[in-house]
Amino acid sequence: MEKEVFSAMVFLIIIPLLMHPILASGDPVYTFCNPDSRNYTLNSPFENNLKLLLESLPSNTSVTGFYENSTGEVTKVYGQALCRGDVNSTVCRDCIETASQEILQQCKSEDAMIWFELCQVRYSLQSFFSLMVYTGKYPEQNYLEKNLSNPAHFDQVLTYLMNNISREAASDPLVKGFFATGEIQFWRKKSIYGLVQCTRDLSDASCDSCLVSALGDLLTCCDSREGGIIVSRNCNMRFGLYQFYNASSVVITYPSSQGPKFKTWMVVVVTCIPISILAVLVGSFAVYNGRKLKRTQRDDEKSQNTLLHELTSSTGVAITQDGELVSAEELSFMDLSTIVAATDDFSDSNKIGKGGFGSVYKGVLPDGKEVAVKRLSRKSWQGFEELRNEVIVIAKLQHRNLVKLLGCGIQGEEKLLVYEFMPNRSLDFFIFDLEKRTQLDWKTCYTIIVGIARGLLYLHEDSHLKIIHRDLKPSNVLLDHEMVAKISDFGMARIFGENQYSDNTRRVVGTYGYMAPEYAMEGLFSIKSDVFSFGVILLEIISGKKNSGFYLTEHAQTLLAYAWTLWNEGKELEFVDPLLMESGLATEILKCMHIGLLCVQEDPDDRPTISSVLLLLGNESISLPYPKPPIFVVARVIQTDQILTTNPSINQLTVSSLSPR
Repeated sequence: MEKEVFSAMVFLIIIPLLMHPILASGDPVYTFCNPDSRNYTLNSPFENNLKLLLESLPSNTSVTGFYENSTGEVTKVYGQALCRGDVNSTVCRDCIETASQEILQQCKSEDAMIWFELCQVRYSLQSFFSLMVYTGKYPEQNYLEKNLSNPAHFDQVLTYLMNNISREAASDPLVKGFFATGEIQFWRKKSIYGLVQCTRDLSDASCDSCLVSALGDLLTCCDSREGGIIVSRNCNMRFGLYQFYNASSVVITYPSSQGPKFKTWMVVVVTCIPISILAVLVGSFAVYNGRKLKRTQRDDEKSQNTLLHELTSSTGVAITQDGELVSAEELSFMDLSTIVAATDDFSDSNKIGKGGFGSVYKGVLPDGKEVAVKRLSRKSWQGFEELRNEVIVIAKLQHRNLVKLLGCGIQGEEKLLVYEFMPNRSLDFFIFDLEKRTQLDWKTCYTIIVGIARGLLYLHEDSHLKIIHRDLKPSNVLLDHEMVAKISDFGMARIFGENQYSDNTRRVVGTYGYMAPEYAMEGLFSIKSDVFSFGVILLEIISGKKNSGFYLTEHAQTLLAYAWTLWNEGKELEFVDPLLMESGLATEILKCMHIGLLCVQEDPDDRPTISSVLLLLGNESISLPYPKPPIFVVARVIQTDQILTTNPSINQLTVSSLSPR
């Protein structure tokens, strides 16, 4: 009898484990060895101090679940550990011990972090305590979760749940320890379970800000999946359709959960009657055109498979799930007829921009979703090149500060890319227009600056691929309805290998005024080339003036030279747009100007990485080095593609060849 009872208990314990994909305690969720920090040498003072620090973490962290400290005098190492808020001291100690051993084996850099399901460990040569620099990361686990068949209502309920528990976690840190869980019913007896947590060195406001950013990333990567997780330096967020945590969760009720049921039933009944009648009337016509439709579908499928083959053979990129192409379904091919109808047959009234590789149109899909459709040049080789780059680079990248590629359409010579629609268009539409610029206060400008930097950080460091954009400019920074910045136009982007940091090309492409000097003159590009472009944009936002064409004025050869000259003479305030001074602190604005000047220095080695830029933006105590003067050489521009711009718009692209004068 006792044996039967024991067997039954084992059965009840094992079955739930088999039903849900729970990470093993020994498997890291994500490991980040900062590629921009130096590798430490064996038996160096840094390594010795690091080992001492990591050895102290398990016992100290297990007491309260959070611990941070530094070790060493000259070569000081800073470390921090956090356990999930629902684990006991024994589990916490074991997890931190495993994480400490694992990070030593996997990383040899002077800055690294590792996340497990139940804990996280971070160390660095630089002090990071109490600093909130959000850099969300997408673990592989997200791509193993199943897709939902009808995510619309699910997304609304998920957002409501995560917003509520985020506010709860940040509202009372002394009691809750910046940790909260919750559950909410989204359909009959099915519920969503959520968990959020911040490191305890943050302020309430910083925790809230971190979780807001994490939710944006979570909805971007996983809103149509049965589960998802976002990890970052300062906060984590996760949801699933089963209770994956051990804490007692708050049961939250969605306010409109009871309302739509009767209305939906009525809509179905009323709609089905006319639809049934209509189906009878068009039945004969459908049969008649059935064969023709099948032939069209076969042709479209052939075109799509041909594209997959061309993309693979021409780029050498394997069709795998490791950040590359997977299948025709992964590319989200759309019927040409759907796109044509959405744009009213590409009518001029829907055209919102024109660039070197084609025009951009606003469209409305049958479900009411607004989209931006880029119609690539039909016969130009650049059209295929851009299509290939866009699909390879951003089809698998998901980030709050990158524009989202929804799909593509290919039929004959038609090559179409469909993106999420940005109602506020592009950054240049605001900063270079005297009337529109009045709508930008400093807080909005600062949020845009940080958003661009976070998007670049994801491309350079946090995605599975290392991406160099090569054409970052205000017209390629789009703004959604909340003025959130999203980087777009990856037609010129390059994918770097894991240990690759620079490359060169004989064909220099991009936009004059935003190209780094080493790229414009020698064809050399790297992540520091994008940092240069970011610095130009930063100075343009602050001044309200364009760098391109500034040499025509009496002030200086370039906007960069003008900014540095004023900085060097102590007249920085003359550079700042007076409108920004009315809505922001002079010290904060001038600090951003200082960072912009650091980004546009002539030598790439002198420029900070984008992760360093974010650290400087978020830390008032770090002293900034004095910027070296930017290059003053004026370049001669030779347009290789004629550009006709109807409006400052989505996805403009200028292709230029430059040579020094």
